Amino acid sequence: MGRGKIEIKKIENPTSRQVTYSKRRTGIMKKAKEITVLCDAQVAIVMFSNTQKLAEYCSPNTDLKKIFDRYQQTTQIDLWSSQYDKMQTTLNHLKEINRNLRKEIRQRIGEDLDGMDIHELRGLEQNLDETLKVVRLRKIHKISTQINTWTKKCKSAVELRSQFKHSLGMRDEHPIYGFVDNYPSSYESPVALANAGPHMYALRVQPSQPNLHGMEYGSQDLRLAFDHHSGDSKP
Repeated sequence: MGRGKIEIKKIENPTSRQVTYSKRRTGIMKKAKEITVLCDAQVAIVMFSNTQKLAEYCSPNTDLKKIFDRYQQTTQIDLWSSQYDKMQTTLNHLKEINRNLRKEIRQRIGEDLDGMDIHELRGLEQNLDETLKVVRLRKIHKISTQINTWTKKCKSAVELRSQFKHSLGMRDEHPIYGFVDNYPSSYESPVALANAGPHMYALRVQPSQPNLHGMEYGSQDLRLAFDHHSGDSKP
């Protein structure tokens, strides 16, 4: 007993419609492959389901573009004209945007202002004021960051100086050359102290002759900076 003839109309039940689509899609793809092999035909199939899922088949040794090009030559139908028109429209739109942006850049640097009326000039002025505020805020942020960085460096240098003075206080004084606390002005700077390193010492020369002990040298006191590593002394 043969199967009954199925009425060709839209299947209303979504589940049944999807099942029927899957079965018939498989059958169509199978028939396309068979006719390609049996008849040496070039076949291309493109299908979209109602859920926008793509199914395609193309004969071996060819591709969809070649088949579409042959279709255009045979039927004299331009498949790409509408797409080309859309691309041209998009290109013209992008060119217009580019021209407007270039014009705005020139106006922001004070050029191409002749065609602007008072309202456009006022709007440009407001935009420049807002841009200037943003630039100033960024500049202030940069300056604040640099100040904080240098403050930390100076604090570190001061701590290093304190440690250096403490280490000098823990040493025994030489019977003739004694360590002094009042360093020259060049060593008072934390930056100078940091550059000099932890092994730079200030010494006051005391006369070894008893008859010279009572003499006052005042500002003419001889101080030496002694490098702990090299052994060199600098006046």
